[in-house]
Amino acid sequence: MDNNLILTHLDAGVLTITLNRPDRLNSFNDEMHRQLAEALTLAERDEAVRCVLLTGAGRGFCAGQDLNDRTVNADQQAPDLGLSVERFYNPLIRRLTALPKPIVCAVNGVAAGAGAALAMACDIVIAADNANFIQSFCKLGLVPDSGGSWFLPRLAGHARAMGMAMLGDKISAHQAQAWGLIWQVVDGGELAAHTQALARHLATQPTYGLGLIKKAIYSAATNTLDQQLELERDLQRLGGRSDDYREGVSAFFAKRPPVFSGK
Repeated sequence: MDNNLILTHLDAGVLTITLNRPDRLNSFNDEMHRQLAEALTLAERDEAVRCVLLTGAGRGFCAGQDLNDRTVNADQQAPDLGLSVERFYNPLIRRLTALPKPIVCAVNGVAAGAGAALAMACDIVIAADNANFIQSFCKLGLVPDSGGSWFLPRLAGHARAMGMAMLGDKISAHQAQAWGLIWQVVDGGELAAHTQALARHLATQPTYGLGLIKKAIYSAATNTLDQQLELERDLQRLGGRSDDYREGVSAFFAKRPPVFSGK
């Protein structure tokens, strides 16, 4: 599926999804949301997809919402921004975090507002050394959305979350890594190759089990210890019934590399 605003390419089990509005720093409008939703449906339904790689075209990753679609004029009624969040951004974040397949995010430039939250909703985030992250909502009298107010304190801690959200300062890729917002920083010229190699590796791994890991880690944010222990038991039971577990054990005893089917 090669649409104007979202590009997709499936190869070696990796579905690469590229945000493609480079002239607007890949900021979202309604049509871009719809096309991204179609790409995620492909990721969810196609068994050939074992890993998703999300990135942006041009010099930016995603600048969040395109404000040209949310203009405010003195003689017009103010737009209902909550409706936009409910209709587009909340379903997007829910789908990313619930997708039972790993998602690698290659942040190739600025990630601002909802664009920063979009990156944080992915499983493994790798940024170019010239990328930066900005919680720009406070500059407009708004609050972090798209899960931003949930991810920030959990990843960076309360004090850093408050500073980022209230000051809107630009956070470098290296600072984001030091604060635990992202996994890794690489040279900008190596980002595409590095993240593609990582995604291809993940596409050969036990996909079903990786999906269970996602569920366990996200559930830990709200579970008590007892609830989490019970969930681990249940998920381990499911993992132990998978084809990949059998293959992994067989390969271990045969002293050969495993060939996982993702099931």
